[in-house]
Amino acid sequence: MSAVRRVGWVALGVVAVAGIGLTAAAGAGFGFAPATSGDEQAPPVTAEVTRQDLIATTEKSGEVANTGERTLRGRGGVVTWLPAAGSVIERGGQLVRIDERPIVLLYGELPAYRALEIGATGADVQQFEENLAALGYTGFDVDTSFTWATAEAVMEWQETLGVEETGSIAPGSVHYASGPVQVSEVSAAVGDDAGGDLLGVASQSRMVTVDLEESDVRYAVVGTAVTVTLPDGSSFPAAISSAETVVIPGEEDLMGGGGDDTTVLRVTVAPDDPADLTAYGSSTAKVEFVADRRDAVLTVPVAALLALAEGGYGVEIVHDDTSTLVAVETGMFADGRVEITGDDIAEGDRVVVPE
Repeated sequence: MSAVRRVGWVALGVVAVAGIGLTAAAGAGFGFAPATSGDEQAPPVTAEVTRQDLIATTEKSGEVANTGERTLRGRGGVVTWLPAAGSVIERGGQLVRIDERPIVLLYGELPAYRALEIGATGADVQQFEENLAALGYTGFDVDTSFTWATAEAVMEWQETLGVEETGSIAPGSVHYASGPVQVSEVSAAVGDDAGGDLLGVASQSRMVTVDLEESDVRYAVVGTAVTVTLPDGSSFPAAISSAETVVIPGEEDLMGGGGDDTTVLRVTVAPDDPADLTAYGSSTAKVEFVADRRDAVLTVPVAALLALAEGGYGVEIVHDDTSTLVAVETGMFADGRVEITGDDIAEGDRVVVPE
């Protein structure tokens, strides 16, 4: 005769076998007790042996924020207007006004590093002229040369902006970004000296970043699908877009000494649909990574496992009004089910699951 014990819940793929008493089993199989005193015995609760994918996951904490954060700094003067935090500014929009002269947002990768005037040539001239044309101004060729025709279009634009019509672009009067920006932080106030940080701007594109330990490198595979859950409980599919090693400097202690640096694997996660991350501002998030998976394996509920006294595990397969104990090998545990293999069990069989 063999003795078996029911196996308790297994969480996160770690088996926690609970000894919940012994059940005597006949070597030839298990039979249900006959009805006594005229009462019918309730049939056992069973579950089907299924063939399915098992996926074990692990959850990590992350932060949601806009990408491409940059700080806009002034070059002196007095701040006379600022946008509100959270404002979205597009091409041609004003980022700030200093002495009532605006700094205007344009699109491009090159920074505004010099004055542009008649006779200037280069890629930055073409970048500026592309923006001028996109704003609806005409009469000049979009090329690498700043000509009289360009200057005339600039004067028309300056008239619209309400500034002196010089026909040239002074350093600091425009700011380039790859697209529309959102004001993430306002560092100054109207009336402040404009010689320092004025405001922070960032791309409207929002991402989730997660700092993993170096030992978790198996999770940081670019392109891998993940699930993001926000504080309000909503969740959405996403994918790892980048992973890089980052060294975080240690903080000073009370004696003025520096703490140990920490090396992390910083993973950036992008939503499949950008609309899933539209809210402004920073917040926390939970990111669910795939820790392990098995494809198309036989599974049963964890509670169906029996711990055999002689070692190993078995399940009780139901056949009409009798049952048979068969030995199985266990594999991965996930979502309350366990992977099993065995010569005497197949997809579609039904196994006993205690209530």
